[in-house]
Amino acid sequence: MAVETAFVPAAQLKKIGLTVPHIHYQLSPHELTAQTLHRREGVLSSSGALCVLTGAFTGRSPKDRFFVADAITKNSINWSNFNIAIDEKYFFQLREKLTQHLNSQKDIWVRDCYACADENYSFPIRIINENPWSNLFAYNMFIRPTEAELETFRPGWHILQAPSFKADPKTDGTRQENFAIISFTHKTVLIGGTGYTGEIKKGVFSILNYLLPRNEGVLSMHCSANIGKKGDVAVFFGLSGTGKTTLSTDPERELIGDDEHGWTDTGVFNFEGGCYAKCIDLNKEKEPEIFHAVKPGALVENITFFDGTNEIDFSSKKITENTRVSYPLDFISNAAHPSIGGTPKNIFFLTCDAYGVLPPISLLTPGQAMYQFLSGYTAKVAGTEEGVTEPKVTFSTCFGAPFLPLHPACYAEMLGNKLKEHNVNVWMVNTGWIGGPYNVGGRIKLNYTRAMIGAALNGSLKKTAFEKHPVFGMMMPSTCPGVPPEILNPRNTWSYKNEYDAQANMLAGLFIKNFEKYAPNVTQEILNAAPVVV
Repeated sequence: MAVETAFVPAAQLKKIGLTVPHIHYQLSPHELTAQTLHRREGVLSSSGALCVLTGAFTGRSPKDRFFVADAITKNSINWSNFNIAIDEKYFFQLREKLTQHLNSQKDIWVRDCYACADENYSFPIRIINENPWSNLFAYNMFIRPTEAELETFRPGWHILQAPSFKADPKTDGTRQENFAIISFTHKTVLIGGTGYTGEIKKGVFSILNYLLPRNEGVLSMHCSANIGKKGDVAVFFGLSGTGKTTLSTDPERELIGDDEHGWTDTGVFNFEGGCYAKCIDLNKEKEPEIFHAVKPGALVENITFFDGTNEIDFSSKKITENTRVSYPLDFISNAAHPSIGGTPKNIFFLTCDAYGVLPPISLLTPGQAMYQFLSGYTAKVAGTEEGVTEPKVTFSTCFGAPFLPLHPACYAEMLGNKLKEHNVNVWMVNTGWIGGPYNVGGRIKLNYTRAMIGAALNGSLKKTAFEKHPVFGMMMPSTCPGVPPEILNPRNTWSYKNEYDAQANMLAGLFIKNFEKYAPNVTQEILNAAPVVV
């Protein structure tokens, strides 16, 4: 049921300029789903999930995410192609226009919620949407307050989101009609011109990636995390599409979270209250927990149905490869409550290697771990960002460059200190191609990757014999239960070994070139971890 009318913060909303006649506050998933269906903005799947189209944007638009340049941010944000400055006058201008746009609507949907499962860092947010299904996304993805907490709830930040409002690039300081603008001074996020709900969660993640390391000494991480029956925590770093959600959703381990976490002096905690999983090629056999989460209350984006039915065709790429489903954490049967764990024992760097060069799994030295963390090598998977239609090689420092407002050295130094202090095992896992590059080889089978990670987690993999990769230097296991031994050294999977050698040298050269910008400011140990062109 919806929260009692007495709780609706109409007076508080009026203070920020919102005077919409109908405020739908804290509605339940059932109510939000019903309203979406009534407005003909979505349909139900055969499993009862709400399915919507997000419009022209089916992924993030990183070139249209801005930070207001002001006294707080001017000298603290690492301005770059991802961290783009916008003058405060445009923020004021767009806030006024966006507020007027929302006031011209008959209805708005308001959600009070939290980020950060660790109460020491609880982050209260008020999210204001112009449609009910975006508000359902907010319900699913953030931590839901109790009714008692709502009586005294005061938002630290506001997020105003209106997909149908478009900026005028000629006068509003934006690149095009869509935008996401973050102001630390005014503690406000403005989102317009895009219905892609991922912009909401990544806006919050970007804020926390600034505040937690800088003000609280907490390492913020673009990662998933789970916890074993003995309390051992594993963390999985990786960009979208590398397997964070899939590999951390393990029936033998409790899920802490699938995408964004903080690491304190005592352990890790989830930023979110839900999951936002890619569902391209989702099936019950390979990913049963996620498959069964596509049920009433879940929000599925940009899928198509089998002809004449309301059964989702998860294999369809007709709209995008970046099909998504959001759902609360408790839709996963073995989610950890609360979503907090101790200090990680194992860390996995997930990379989707489009060149087919890197081993399916390898053990890294501390120096190699820092080198790979700063490099952040992967391939952007189709659909995750606007304009990406096939795997595209990228180096995304700290496995999350688009979301890191501070200089990468800040996050890297914090991680390096924690690795040494806690003697953490760091593994690199290639979830991409073997037997050749993209369009020649094939993707590594998921059951093999699961077996390798399982062996790393139970300690058996570290007991096997290892051999050193001649170019990249990481140690490759010779055997692993449930995995053909010939694939553990990727060179063995190529028909023509000289082609593999050339490809490995070429990729090594890309690593070396990319790392030039970090080389002057890192230790000799990290420099020694660079690949060697043979």
